[in-house]
Amino acid sequence: MLSSRTSAAEWGLTGMALLFLCWAGVCCRGGSKPAQQKVCLYTSVDQTLAEPIIAEFEKQTGIKVVARFDAEADKTVGLVQRLRSERARPYADVFWSNEVFYMIQLAREGLLEGYVSEETKDWRKRFADPQGRWHGFCLRARVIAYNTRRVTPEEAPKRLEDLLQEKWKDRIAMAKPQFGTTGGCVSSWFVHYGQQRAEQILSGLKANRIQVLPSNSQAVRAVADGRADVCLTDTDDVYAAQRNGWPVARNFLSLGEAGALAIPNTVALVKGGPNPTEARRLVAFLLSEQVEEMRVRSESHNTPVRASLAQRFPQYAIPKPLDVDYEKVADALSSAIPKAREILR
Repeated sequence: MLSSRTSAAEWGLTGMALLFLCWAGVCCRGGSKPAQQKVCLYTSVDQTLAEPIIAEFEKQTGIKVVARFDAEADKTVGLVQRLRSERARPYADVFWSNEVFYMIQLAREGLLEGYVSEETKDWRKRFADPQGRWHGFCLRARVIAYNTRRVTPEEAPKRLEDLLQEKWKDRIAMAKPQFGTTGGCVSSWFVHYGQQRAEQILSGLKANRIQVLPSNSQAVRAVADGRADVCLTDTDDVYAAQRNGWPVARNFLSLGEAGALAIPNTVALVKGGPNPTEARRLVAFLLSEQVEEMRVRSESHNTPVRASLAQRFPQYAIPKPLDVDYEKVADALSSAIPKAREILR
Protein backbone atom coordinates (compact mmCIF):
# COMPACT_ATOMS: atom_id res chain seq x y z
CA MET A 1 0.00 0.00 0.00
CA LEU A 2 1.30 3.50 -0.85
CA SER A 3 2.03 5.80 2.02
CA SER A 4 -0.42 8.60 2.72
CA ARG A 5 2.54 10.94 2.37
CA THR A 6 3.12 9.93 -1.25
CA SER A 7 3.45 13.12 -3.29
CA ALA A 8 1.17 14.11 -6.14
CA ALA A 9 4.09 13.74 -8.54
CA GLU A 10 4.72 10.19 -7.31
CA TRP A 11 1.02 9.40 -7.74
CA GLY A 12 1.22 10.72 -11.29
CA LEU A 13 4.26 8.62 -12.12
CA THR A 14 2.67 5.54 -10.59
CA GLY A 15 -0.49 6.02 -12.60
CA MET A 16 1.47 6.48 -15.80
CA ALA A 17 3.44 3.31 -15.12
CA LEU A 18 0.27 1.33 -14.52
CA LEU A 19 -1.27 2.63 -17.73
CA PHE A 20 1.86 1.68 -19.65
CA LEU A 21 1.86 -1.83 -18.19
CA CYS A 22 -1.79 -2.32 -19.10
CA TRP A 23 -1.16 -1.12 -22.66
CA ALA A 24 1.96 -3.27 -23.06
CA GLY A 25 0.13 -6.36 -21.80
CA VAL A 26 -2.64 -6.15 -24.38
CA CYS A 27 -2.60 -9.00 -26.93
CA CYS A 28 -5.98 -9.16 -28.58
CA ARG A 29 -8.19 -7.49 -26.02
CA GLY A 30 -7.70 -4.39 -23.96
CA GLY A 31 -9.01 -1.07 -22.78
CA SER A 32 -7.25 1.08 -25.40
CA LYS A 33 -7.45 0.20 -29.05
CA PRO A 34 -4.36 0.48 -31.22
CA ALA A 35 -4.64 2.35 -34.51
CA GLN A 36 -3.88 -0.76 -36.57
CA GLN A 37 -6.50 -3.46 -37.05
CA LYS A 38 -5.53 -6.80 -35.59
CA VAL A 39 -6.70 -10.36 -35.18
CA CYS A 40 -5.58 -12.99 -32.67
CA LEU A 41 -4.82 -16.42 -34.13
CA TYR A 42 -4.21 -19.65 -32.24
CA THR A 43 -2.64 -22.30 -34.46
CA SER A 44 -1.18 -25.78 -34.06
CA VAL A 45 0.33 -25.66 -37.56
CA ASP A 46 4.13 -25.66 -37.52
CA GLN A 47 5.33 -22.09 -37.13
CA THR A 48 7.67 -22.24 -40.13
CA LEU A 49 4.72 -23.26 -42.34
CA ALA A 50 2.20 -20.82 -40.90
CA GLU A 51 4.34 -17.69 -40.87
CA PRO A 52 4.56 -17.16 -44.68
CA ILE A 53 0.76 -17.43 -44.90
CA ILE A 54 0.29 -15.01 -42.01
CA ALA A 55 2.72 -12.58 -43.63
CA GLU A 56 0.83 -12.74 -46.93
CA PHE A 57 -2.47 -12.03 -45.17
CA GLU A 58 -0.94 -9.03 -43.39
CA LYS A 59 0.49 -7.77 -46.67
CA GLN A 60 -2.83 -8.03 -48.50
CA THR A 61 -5.09 -6.64 -45.76
CA GLY A 62 -2.96 -4.48 -43.50
CA ILE A 63 -4.38 -6.39 -40.54
CA LYS A 64 -1.84 -7.39 -37.90
CA VAL A 65 -1.98 -11.05 -36.86
CA VAL A 66 -1.07 -11.76 -33.25
CA ALA A 67 -0.27 -15.47 -33.40
CA ARG A 68 0.09 -18.02 -30.63
CA PHE A 69 1.71 -21.31 -31.62
CA ASP A 70 1.90 -24.54 -29.64
CA ALA A 71 4.78 -26.88 -28.87
CA GLU A 72 5.54 -30.06 -30.79
CA ALA A 73 5.28 -32.13 -27.62
CA ASP A 74 1.63 -31.21 -26.93
CA LYS A 75 0.49 -30.63 -30.50
CA THR A 76 -3.05 -29.21 -30.74
CA VAL A 77 -4.12 -30.42 -27.30
CA GLY A 78 -2.44 -27.52 -25.49
CA LEU A 79 -4.27 -24.88 -27.52
CA VAL A 80 -7.57 -26.76 -27.26
CA GLN A 81 -7.28 -26.71 -23.48
CA ARG A 82 -6.41 -23.02 -23.58
CA LEU A 83 -9.48 -22.23 -25.66
CA ARG A 84 -11.61 -24.12 -23.16
CA SER A 85 -10.09 -22.25 -20.22
CA GLU A 86 -10.72 -18.88 -21.92
CA ARG A 87 -14.32 -19.63 -22.80
CA ALA A 88 -15.79 -16.95 -20.54
CA ARG A 89 -13.46 -14.29 -21.97
CA PRO A 90 -11.88 -15.39 -25.26
CA TYR A 91 -8.61 -13.90 -26.39
CA ALA A 92 -8.40 -15.80 -29.68
CA ASP A 93 -10.43 -14.78 -32.71
CA VAL A 94 -9.52 -17.69 -34.99
CA PHE A 95 -8.32 -21.24 -34.38
CA TRP A 96 -6.35 -22.86 -37.20
CA SER A 97 -5.74 -26.51 -36.32
CA ASN A 98 -3.58 -29.13 -38.01
CA GLU A 99 -6.32 -31.73 -37.48
CA VAL A 100 -10.10 -32.10 -37.31
CA PHE A 101 -11.04 -34.25 -34.33
CA TYR A 102 -10.52 -31.77 -31.49
CA MET A 103 -12.08 -29.06 -33.66
CA ILE A 104 -15.24 -31.18 -33.76
CA GLN A 105 -15.19 -31.38 -29.96
CA LEU A 106 -14.82 -27.60 -29.64
CA ALA A 107 -17.78 -27.10 -31.97
CA ARG A 108 -19.93 -29.43 -29.88
CA GLU A 109 -18.92 -27.58 -26.72
CA GLY A 110 -20.21 -24.31 -28.16
CA LEU A 111 -16.81 -22.59 -28.42
CA LEU A 112 -16.97 -21.93 -32.18
CA GLU A 113 -19.00 -19.54 -34.31
CA GLY A 114 -20.66 -20.46 -37.60
CA TYR A 115 -19.06 -19.09 -40.75
CA VAL A 116 -20.73 -19.04 -44.18
CA SER A 117 -19.54 -17.30 -47.33
CA GLU A 118 -19.79 -17.61 -51.11
CA GLU A 119 -16.57 -19.64 -50.96
CA THR A 120 -17.86 -22.11 -48.38
CA LYS A 121 -21.50 -22.60 -49.39
CA ASP A 122 -20.51 -25.42 -51.78
CA TRP A 123 -17.66 -26.79 -49.64
CA ARG A 124 -17.22 -30.55 -49.76
CA LYS A 125 -19.51 -31.93 -47.03
CA ARG A 126 -16.88 -34.35 -45.80
CA PHE A 127 -14.69 -31.39 -44.87
CA ALA A 128 -17.24 -29.04 -43.33
CA ASP A 129 -19.37 -28.87 -40.22
CA PRO A 130 -23.09 -28.83 -41.16
CA GLN A 131 -23.51 -25.60 -39.18
CA GLY A 132 -20.39 -24.01 -40.66
CA ARG A 133 -18.53 -24.03 -37.35
CA TRP A 134 -15.38 -25.39 -38.98
CA HIS A 135 -14.06 -26.07 -42.46
CA GLY A 136 -11.34 -28.47 -43.54
CA PHE A 137 -8.63 -27.94 -46.14
CA CYS A 138 -5.04 -28.98 -46.92
CA LEU A 139 -4.88 -32.73 -46.22
CA ARG A 140 -2.14 -34.86 -44.74
CA ALA A 141 -2.24 -38.65 -44.55
CA ARG A 142 -1.03 -41.22 -42.06
CA VAL A 143 1.89 -43.24 -43.37
CA ILE A 144 4.44 -45.89 -42.43
CA ALA A 145 7.89 -44.36 -42.79
CA TYR A 146 10.86 -46.69 -43.20
CA ASN A 147 14.66 -46.51 -43.32
CA THR A 148 15.71 -47.11 -46.93
CA ARG A 149 19.12 -48.46 -45.85
CA ARG A 150 17.61 -51.12 -43.61
CA VAL A 151 14.29 -51.91 -45.30
CA THR A 152 13.71 -52.53 -49.01
CA PRO A 153 10.63 -51.17 -50.80
CA GLU A 154 9.46 -54.75 -51.35
CA GLU A 155 9.52 -55.67 -47.67
CA ALA A 156 8.36 -52.30 -46.29
CA PRO A 157 5.00 -52.69 -44.50
CA LYS A 158 1.94 -51.22 -46.19
CA ARG A 159 -0.88 -52.14 -43.79
CA LEU A 160 -1.28 -51.63 -40.08
CA GLU A 161 -1.62 -55.40 -39.73
CA ASP A 162 1.81 -55.91 -41.29
CA LEU A 163 3.41 -54.32 -38.22
CA LEU A 164 2.13 -57.16 -36.05
CA GLN A 165 4.47 -59.64 -37.75
CA GLU A 166 7.23 -60.89 -35.48
CA LYS A 167 9.95 -59.72 -37.87
CA TRP A 168 9.19 -56.13 -36.87
CA LYS A 169 9.82 -56.77 -33.17
CA ASP A 170 12.00 -54.01 -31.67
CA ARG A 171 11.91 -52.18 -35.01
CA ILE A 172 8.81 -49.93 -34.73
CA ALA A 173 8.25 -46.42 -33.33
CA MET A 174 5.27 -44.10 -32.94
CA ALA A 175 4.36 -40.86 -31.17
CA LYS A 176 2.43 -40.71 -27.91
CA PRO A 177 -1.25 -41.24 -28.69
CA GLN A 178 -2.46 -38.44 -26.42
CA PHE A 179 -1.13 -35.65 -28.65
CA GLY A 180 -1.36 -34.50 -32.24
CA THR A 181 -2.54 -36.61 -35.14
CA THR A 182 -1.54 -39.88 -33.49
CA GLY A 183 -4.54 -39.67 -31.19
CA GLY A 184 -6.91 -39.32 -34.10
CA CYS A 185 -5.12 -42.11 -35.94
CA VAL A 186 -5.45 -44.56 -33.05
CA SER A 187 -9.07 -43.54 -32.49
CA SER A 188 -9.81 -44.27 -36.15
CA TRP A 189 -8.72 -47.88 -35.51
CA PHE A 190 -11.48 -48.22 -32.91
CA VAL A 191 -14.04 -46.81 -35.35
CA HIS A 192 -12.86 -48.87 -38.32
CA TYR A 193 -12.13 -52.22 -36.67
CA GLY A 194 -14.26 -52.05 -33.54
CA GLN A 195 -12.99 -51.95 -29.97
CA GLN A 196 -11.96 -55.60 -29.61
CA ARG A 197 -9.85 -55.74 -32.77
CA ALA A 198 -8.33 -52.29 -32.12
CA GLU A 199 -7.22 -53.41 -28.67
CA GLN A 200 -5.75 -56.59 -30.19
CA ILE A 201 -3.74 -54.47 -32.62
CA LEU A 202 -2.44 -52.27 -29.84
CA SER A 203 -1.52 -55.36 -27.82
CA GLY A 204 0.29 -56.74 -30.87
CA LEU A 205 2.30 -53.54 -31.20
CA LYS A 206 3.12 -53.74 -27.50
CA ALA A 207 4.23 -57.36 -27.93
CA ASN A 208 6.52 -56.19 -30.73
CA ARG A 209 8.02 -53.73 -28.24
CA ILE A 210 7.07 -50.59 -30.14
CA GLN A 211 8.93 -47.44 -29.04
CA VAL A 212 6.53 -44.66 -27.95
CA LEU A 213 8.23 -41.29 -28.47
CA PRO A 214 7.13 -37.71 -27.73
CA SER A 215 6.21 -36.68 -31.29
CA ASN A 216 5.90 -37.71 -34.93
CA SER A 217 9.07 -35.85 -35.83
CA GLN A 218 11.02 -37.72 -33.18
CA ALA A 219 9.63 -41.03 -34.42
CA VAL A 220 10.86 -40.21 -37.94
CA ARG A 221 14.26 -39.19 -36.56
CA ALA A 222 14.47 -42.55 -34.78
CA VAL A 223 13.95 -44.24 -38.14
CA ALA A 224 16.53 -42.04 -39.83
CA ASP A 225 19.27 -42.71 -37.26
CA GLY A 226 18.57 -46.45 -36.99
CA ARG A 227 16.94 -46.64 -33.56
CA ALA A 228 13.87 -47.96 -35.39
CA ASP A 229 13.34 -49.28 -38.89
CA VAL A 230 9.72 -48.15 -39.36
CA CYS A 231 7.35 -45.72 -37.69
CA LEU A 232 3.81 -44.35 -37.87
CA THR A 233 3.73 -40.68 -38.82
CA ASP A 234 2.28 -38.11 -41.25
CA THR A 235 3.20 -37.30 -44.84
CA ASP A 236 4.66 -33.90 -43.97
CA ASP A 237 7.14 -35.42 -41.51
CA VAL A 238 8.44 -37.70 -44.25
CA TYR A 239 8.81 -34.77 -46.65
CA ALA A 240 10.77 -32.96 -43.94
CA ALA A 241 13.05 -35.97 -43.44
CA GLN A 242 13.70 -36.27 -47.17
CA ARG A 243 14.44 -32.55 -47.38
CA ASN A 244 17.08 -33.11 -44.68
CA GLY A 245 18.64 -35.86 -46.77
CA TRP A 246 17.65 -38.62 -44.34
CA PRO A 247 17.24 -42.18 -45.68
CA VAL A 248 13.46 -42.22 -45.24
CA ALA A 249 10.63 -43.29 -47.58
CA ARG A 250 6.98 -44.09 -46.87
CA ASN A 251 3.94 -46.18 -47.67
CA PHE A 252 0.43 -44.98 -46.90
CA LEU A 253 -0.81 -46.58 -43.67
CA SER A 254 -3.73 -48.66 -44.91
CA LEU A 255 -6.15 -50.12 -42.37
CA GLY A 256 -6.48 -53.57 -43.89
CA GLU A 257 -7.31 -52.90 -47.52
CA ALA A 258 -9.52 -49.89 -46.71
CA GLY A 259 -7.00 -47.09 -47.22
CA ALA A 260 -5.14 -44.47 -45.17
CA LEU A 261 -6.57 -41.87 -42.82
CA ALA A 262 -6.59 -38.41 -44.43
CA ILE A 263 -6.50 -35.56 -41.91
CA PRO A 264 -7.46 -32.02 -42.93
CA ASN A 265 -6.31 -28.76 -41.47
CA THR A 266 -9.34 -26.97 -40.04
CA VAL A 267 -10.16 -23.35 -39.30
CA ALA A 268 -12.92 -21.79 -37.22
CA LEU A 269 -14.11 -18.55 -35.68
CA VAL A 270 -13.85 -18.51 -31.89
CA LYS A 271 -17.19 -17.55 -30.39
CA GLY A 272 -16.97 -14.21 -28.60
CA GLY A 273 -13.56 -13.33 -30.02
CA PRO A 274 -12.74 -9.62 -29.62
CA ASN A 275 -12.11 -8.86 -33.32
CA PRO A 276 -14.94 -10.52 -35.28
CA THR A 277 -14.67 -8.48 -38.49
CA GLU A 278 -10.95 -9.09 -38.86
CA ALA A 279 -11.45 -12.72 -37.86
CA ARG A 280 -13.83 -13.33 -40.75
CA ARG A 281 -11.32 -11.86 -43.18
CA LEU A 282 -8.63 -14.18 -41.86
CA VAL A 283 -10.87 -17.26 -42.11
CA ALA A 284 -11.79 -16.31 -45.68
CA PHE A 285 -8.12 -15.99 -46.55
CA LEU A 286 -7.12 -19.31 -44.97
CA LEU A 287 -9.88 -21.07 -46.94
CA SER A 288 -8.87 -19.45 -50.22
CA GLU A 289 -7.43 -21.30 -53.20
CA GLN A 290 -4.32 -19.17 -52.85
CA VAL A 291 -3.55 -20.62 -49.43
CA GLU A 292 -4.21 -24.21 -50.55
CA GLU A 293 -1.76 -23.69 -53.38
CA MET A 294 0.78 -22.17 -51.01
CA ARG A 295 0.48 -25.24 -48.78
CA VAL A 296 0.78 -27.79 -51.58
CA ARG A 297 3.89 -25.96 -52.85
CA SER A 298 5.31 -25.62 -49.33
CA GLU A 299 7.66 -28.03 -47.60
CA SER A 300 4.67 -29.93 -46.17
CA HIS A 301 3.07 -30.60 -49.61
CA ASN A 302 -0.48 -30.82 -48.27
CA THR A 303 -3.05 -32.37 -50.60
CA PRO A 304 -5.70 -29.79 -51.65
CA VAL A 305 -9.40 -30.49 -51.06
CA ARG A 306 -10.24 -28.54 -54.22
CA ALA A 307 -10.46 -31.08 -57.02
CA SER A 308 -9.24 -28.62 -59.65
CA LEU A 309 -6.15 -27.82 -57.62
CA ALA A 310 -5.50 -31.45 -56.69
CA GLN A 311 -5.46 -32.35 -60.39
CA ARG A 312 -2.56 -29.95 -60.91
CA PHE A 313 -0.48 -31.71 -58.22
CA PRO A 314 -1.09 -35.45 -58.70
CA GLN A 315 2.26 -36.30 -57.10
CA TYR A 316 0.81 -35.31 -53.70
CA ALA A 317 -2.46 -37.21 -54.02
CA ILE A 318 -3.64 -39.64 -51.34
CA PRO A 319 -4.43 -42.65 -53.54
CA LYS A 320 -7.02 -44.32 -51.30
CA PRO A 321 -8.34 -42.20 -48.40
CA LEU A 322 -9.98 -44.18 -45.61
CA ASP A 323 -13.75 -43.82 -45.67
CA VAL A 324 -14.30 -42.96 -42.01
CA ASP A 325 -16.70 -40.63 -40.20
CA TYR A 326 -14.65 -37.87 -38.53
CA GLU A 327 -17.45 -37.28 -36.04
CA LYS A 328 -17.24 -40.89 -34.86
CA VAL A 329 -13.47 -40.65 -34.52
CA ALA A 330 -13.92 -37.51 -32.40
CA ASP A 331 -16.39 -39.48 -30.25
CA ALA A 332 -13.83 -42.25 -29.79
CA LEU A 333 -10.99 -39.98 -28.60
CA SER A 334 -12.04 -39.94 -24.95
CA SER A 335 -11.98 -43.74 -24.63
CA ALA A 336 -9.49 -44.82 -27.32
CA ILE A 337 -6.59 -42.64 -26.19
CA PRO A 338 -6.64 -43.76 -22.52
CA LYS A 339 -6.93 -47.38 -23.66
CA ALA A 340 -3.99 -46.96 -26.03
CA ARG A 341 -1.89 -45.40 -23.28
CA GLU A 342 -2.82 -48.21 -20.90
CA ILE A 343 -1.88 -50.95 -23.38
CA LEU A 344 1.32 -49.33 -24.71
CA ARG A 345 2.81 -48.17 -21.42
